[in-house]
Amino acid sequence: MKTMNIKEELARVSVDLFSTQGYAKTSVQQIVDAAGVTKGALYHYFNSKDDLLFEIYDRILTLQHRNLEEIAARNLPLEETVRTVCEDVIITSIEWIREGTVFFRSQHMLSPDRMEDVKIRRRRYNEIFGALITRGQAEGLFRRDIPTAVLVANFFANPHYLSFWYQPHGTLTRQQVATQLTDLYLAGLRPAPCEGSDQ
Repeated sequence: MKTMNIKEELARVSVDLFSTQGYAKTSVQQIVDAAGVTKGALYHYFNSKDDLLFEIYDRILTLQHRNLEEIAARNLPLEETVRTVCEDVIITSIEWIREGTVFFRSQHMLSPDRMEDVKIRRRRYNEIFGALITRGQAEGLFRRDIPTAVLVANFFANPHYLSFWYQPHGTLTRQQVATQLTDLYLAGLRPAPCEGSDQ
């Protein structure tokens, strides 16, 4: 195995093992055996099993964060920017659905330090996304009767719940799911009919 692929292989077999037998029941020895490497090789890239679980999530969020910044830099109309970002989150969450499922079912077992890392990474993404929603509120595009934090949380419930119902080999494509969930979200973002009137 090429050195550059060892980290990838460790991450891959970790997802396989965590998804089939659970994070708690998977040992470091089982991971290195499945990857065909030594414990020394694992500890060269990861300090602990915690680090492997965090890496699974970090890869997804790093991709989504990079896409978010690239989409925001296009200077599209605001609602189109929000739509494109939302669809990207759904599509990438489906593409990485096994990894996401493993993480969300096991994240409570992370060490306090690693959980804090997760919160920081999420906060950075949510701040950028939330700024788009706040801008839409200021421009009258989005409703102002519900706090931005609630509107942001309302969207991110969608990708987190995908693993409970979405079937990768089912009748709905990734794009269809992304479009439909985003349509529903944007409909909920639009101002209520009475908003902005003098009361």
